[in-house]
Amino acid sequence: MNQIIAAAPEADVHVQDDRLYDRIAAALDLIAERQADQPTLEAMARAAGMSPFHFQRVNTRWVGISPKKFLQYLTLDYAKARLAEADSVLGAALDVGLSGPGRLHDLFVTHEAVTPGAFKLRGAGLTIRWGWQPSPFGDCLLMATDRGVCGIAFAQTAGGGEGRAAAFADMTARWPSAAFVEDEPATAALAARVFDTAAPGGSPLPLHLCGTNFQIRVWDALLRIPPGALVTYGGIAAAIGDPRAARAVGAAVGANPISWIIPCHRAILSNGYLRDYAWGKPRKAAMIGWEANARAGGAA
Repeated sequence: MNQIIAAAPEADVHVQDDRLYDRIAAALDLIAERQADQPTLEAMARAAGMSPFHFQRVNTRWVGISPKKFLQYLTLDYAKARLAEADSVLGAALDVGLSGPGRLHDLFVTHEAVTPGAFKLRGAGLTIRWGWQPSPFGDCLLMATDRGVCGIAFAQTAGGGEGRAAAFADMTARWPSAAFVEDEPATAALAARVFDTAAPGGSPLPLHLCGTNFQIRVWDALLRIPPGALVTYGGIAAAIGDPRAARAVGAAVGANPISWIIPCHRAILSNGYLRDYAWGKPRKAAMIGWEANARAGGAA
């Protein structure tokens, strides 16, 4: 879990936005584990190693709303309300594809899967450029081929080191025969588009996917879930025409190579609880909270 970076109470107004996630990750951990208990502001601040006043300021700057409001977006009641509309939302999203409103739709994401033959080669002949970039959700590893973004992962610990190494090993194992070249400038330009919450114009953001036919179908369904919506694994299974495949859908969701863009964080359990997330349950909670805030218009 991300360790909190200590700072003087008056220093938070000067902290770079990409560092704020690291500073309140422990509080997100508390929220993710005890959402049904409604942790108090004092408890969240204590988990973050801050005073309540300092934590209130940092959290509000990071997500745009108060900790109390953010917590409301991560409660069972909120999750169950979103699940109640899941069938209609997912059905409508699948009907309109990526033409509806929302951040991801405004990016005009396109994706191309490798052929079965190329999949067997596991990246042979491909050059993958990679780099670590700041993001609203901590250190982000971004990878791309000349055909598009092929990987987004997150470090599990603040400040790099072990967390970065584990994420890098996970992502490179997906393309074991590819050549990897560190290219921070190229990935910085892509990261600017990926994490821009405004509607960026220009050409479509291409994705280069490597997975089985079943995985590609699941990832395509995930891409069509609008920001702020939550669906169950069973709902995704039904949407791809295989209603008995909820467990297999869960595995495909977990294998998603392009976190955040392909929004596997929008898939939750039927009881409203968050399932474990490859890059940490608190990070999944953070993503859901961000999108819930945007859905509500950023009301404090």
